[in-house]
Amino acid sequence: MSSRPPLPRNVWVLGFVSLFMDLSSEIYHALLPAFITIVLGLPATALGAIDGIAEATANFGKLFSGRLSDRSLRRKPWVLGGYGLAALSKPLFPLAASAPALMAARFADRIGKGIRGSPRDAIIADETPPEIRGRAFGLRQALDTAGALLAPLVAIGLMAWLASDIRRVFWFAVIPAGISFVLAWVALREPEQHLAPLKKSPFFHGFRELDKDTKRLLQVGFLFTLARFSEGFLILKGIDIGLSEAMSPLTLAIFNLAYVVLAYPAGALSDRMSPRSILMAGMGALIAGNLVLARTGSFALLVVGTALWGAHMALTQGIFSRMIADSAPEHLRATSFGAFWFVTGIASLLASLGAGWLWDREGPSATFVTSAILAAVALAMLSLLRDDARPAR
Repeated sequence: MSSRPPLPRNVWVLGFVSLFMDLSSEIYHALLPAFITIVLGLPATALGAIDGIAEATANFGKLFSGRLSDRSLRRKPWVLGGYGLAALSKPLFPLAASAPALMAARFADRIGKGIRGSPRDAIIADETPPEIRGRAFGLRQALDTAGALLAPLVAIGLMAWLASDIRRVFWFAVIPAGISFVLAWVALREPEQHLAPLKKSPFFHGFRELDKDTKRLLQVGFLFTLARFSEGFLILKGIDIGLSEAMSPLTLAIFNLAYVVLAYPAGALSDRMSPRSILMAGMGALIAGNLVLARTGSFALLVVGTALWGAHMALTQGIFSRMIADSAPEHLRATSFGAFWFVTGIASLLASLGAGWLWDREGPSATFVTSAILAAVALAMLSLLRDDARPAR
């Protein structure tokens, strides 16, 4: 590993920008299940709808921002716009008094995520050679998840300090979002190779030019994401077995601890062996986690199942990004990322809506068992695809 080049400056900058924004966003995310079901008195279906529509919105945004980034030959303005909009959306959360108002806040926040997502991933792909690409995506994902790990712990501390006043906690979460935007504005640099003029193709023509390997990944990603509903349902599972409103974010902390510990090692390992094998292990972890959570009524098994959910994220999210970067030609990198996030956004919406409906109608066990079945189908589909990957030298 010592003979390999160091990770570029922009990878580190984007990692810390992601850390601060995720610290802010996940404070809201950690408390939204309690806010929706207890403070606003809405059913689990509302949580599924709000989270599903919000995440799908983000991924729709990635489709267009990715293509526009490739056509405009710029990455940084899209990244700044996305982080700026997300930061501006944060004060809307403590002001929300109804489901539509909360939906508007989540909508604005996730639009910001959508605008920045594909150009951000394209910057990492632009600046990292294949032999360290897994490390690069793994590092950004690890720093992003470190913010997500700190968020529920900060949320628990603020809830204790502020007498479980969720709205006041939401106001504190505005601060790290502002720091994230300022850091991106000051420290992020435009990749030099995109400063030279290139021939532009029609907007939708780029999607038809996607590499066949990328299209296969889109199919697998769609099916797999159908099994991956919002982590908000992990928090609801914690509440279901007896965690209090103030302590409910602890479930998200367990999830993110497993995620952050494994994200960078998984990315680095994908530089030395087949990324597909790591992706298959991640799908297996999701199946196992779902089966544990479907049966548990104890805190100990909640920890095991939630940790397996975190492990599956570490073994799949950065790996999917790395595989998209490897399959995409340079002039379609952001477009390829946008297409991937678009199809998985549709699946994410369906997954969270379905999970909320199942939760209210059949209960938690049916929700987790259904997810396990869908993940098993995705694993079978991935195993049938040809694996051309070779470790980078």
